[in-house]
Amino acid sequence: MSATPGRHRFRPRVLDAGPPSEIARELEATESDPEGVGIMVRKARIYPVRLEDVPLKAAPLLKQELLAVGGDAAHARGIADHSVERSPAVLLATWGQYQHLLPKLRRQPFGLKPLADELERALRAYVGRGPAELPGAHRTLVLGARPRILGVVNVTPDSFSDGGRFLEPAAALAHAEQLVADGADALDVGAESTRPGATPVSPEAEWARLAPVLAAVVGRLPVPISVDTRHAEVAGKALDAGADLVNDVAGLRDEAMRRTVARAGAAAIVLHMRGDPTTMQQRTDYVDLRGEVYRDLAEATERAELDGVDPHKIVVDPGLGFGKSAEQSLELLAHVGELRSLGYPVAVGASRKSFLGWATDEPRPIARVDAGLAAALYAAEHGVAIVRTHDVAPTARALRLFERIELARRRAPATDEGRSAAEAAL
Repeated sequence: MSATPGRHRFRPRVLDAGPPSEIARELEATESDPEGVGIMVRKARIYPVRLEDVPLKAAPLLKQELLAVGGDAAHARGIADHSVERSPAVLLATWGQYQHLLPKLRRQPFGLKPLADELERALRAYVGRGPAELPGAHRTLVLGARPRILGVVNVTPDSFSDGGRFLEPAAALAHAEQLVADGADALDVGAESTRPGATPVSPEAEWARLAPVLAAVVGRLPVPISVDTRHAEVAGKALDAGADLVNDVAGLRDEAMRRTVARAGAAAIVLHMRGDPTTMQQRTDYVDLRGEVYRDLAEATERAELDGVDPHKIVVDPGLGFGKSAEQSLELLAHVGELRSLGYPVAVGASRKSFLGWATDEPRPIARVDAGLAAALYAAEHGVAIVRTHDVAPTARALRLFERIELARRRAPATDEGRSAAEAAL
């Protein structure tokens, strides 16, 4: 067939290619040499990486080494005249350039060797999206190509969305069974509302609500059970009663909670929140929202590991709506993929929240289902592993479509050489 004449003779098409395996297939389709495909895959995408507190003597050396491999770095102007002692930095390099950079940094002084180790861990965590397991105290949640759905069972009279509807054990059990039938991969049972300004509940009152529901649900439903609590006493009793993981809005801030989770061999969702539900919306004065949330989660997970929590059982959550304005929640959702750099699965709970209502001009929580679906799909596209939602059935349908699209993306034919080239690039 002859070339298309006129202004579409060469038909330039900007490729919407995502993972390295797909980029490799596009390169293969040119009938390029397989070895060359492996080399070029490494050059196909820039990975910007932000670093914090790079020492004065390290920053120019870091930039110099990046320039030497074909990348670049930005740091504070004060590095040049020694008017600052430390600086943030943003690195710009391809995967291949980072692979050349890392051994060079490990031979340098001024803390560049541990910097290289951290940088490599973050890069590999960010690009790794393969199946994984989240072992709980009794059951395991298998993570996969699409986010797993954590269905919400509120055993509270005052939750912002469905308070009072499932307070009775029979109603809660029926609701839980329906959520599983609708496609929930796990259930999150909570007996204290943590909406902004909610009245705190004592551990005794919380357990009184929670105990009969757990007794009805555990063993009857085939999915892992999460307990949504910030009280170590309640978490311990729930784990003893058969719960598998703890969803702690306080981010394992309490040493007793960390030790309870570790002792039970439970998994934990570490959520970011300043203060507590009564004060959190008075503490939204971030200087660097994403940087501070990332730092706080890094510190929280490090404390958890030091107190014996298995790192393979930790999930992080940016805490949308917890001590964040609507604009801040949207910013965190927009950049949620960055949290994968921490090396843990990421969970997101956007369902029916007020920031969705603010963004869509919808004051009724029950009418924010479509906005919640959009948030869930956006999260899925950016590598989130768990989506917490009240609206399981439509979310399950939307994520099934997402999974089919991802399968279609990966299903295009590729030679063994191309697959090997893409895998070798990572």
